[in-house]
Amino acid sequence: MSKLCSTGLRWSWLVLVVIAIDFASKQWIMSNMMLHETKPLIPFLNLFYAHNYGAAFSFLADKGGWQRWFFAGIAIAIAVALVVMMYRNAAHNKIANIAYALIIGGALGNLFDRAYHGFVVDFIDFYIGDWHFATFNIADCGICIGAALVVLEGFLTPKDKQVKEKG
Repeated sequence: MSKLCSTGLRWSWLVLVVIAIDFASKQWIMSNMMLHETKPLIPFLNLFYAHNYGAAFSFLADKGGWQRWFFAGIAIAIAVALVVMMYRNAAHNKIANIAYALIIGGALGNLFDRAYHGFVVDFIDFYIGDWHFATFNIADCGICIGAALVVLEGFLTPKDKQVKEKG
């Protein structure tokens, strides 16, 4: 087995899966819906086509454009750092490697939107009654699931393994 296959980079295919699903879903939304159009799916979930010029919860969306490149730089830095972490990780550390791959895929999916469109395409609208969560997309799902897996992995790592890694 090659050196790369024995590292966490063995899970890089998952990055491509997240990017492909994110890209395809955003293309479908842009081709089949008008901006700010809502299509009910199931109770508590709509499709709602929106442009997000900021970050999560439209943070810094109204700041004149500099935030586009700021968030693009953050996405690149995070993706590079996580690729390095995957390379340093053994392939059998599945939870961590899957988490990193999901985060990288999500970061790159939204990076493409920022670079190409100048905004991120959001379309998933979760709601309860009149309360609506911030509209999001598949890339955001990858980032959130990956982050949750990082936290989960922290709870699942045996104490003796953590001590050995520090020593």
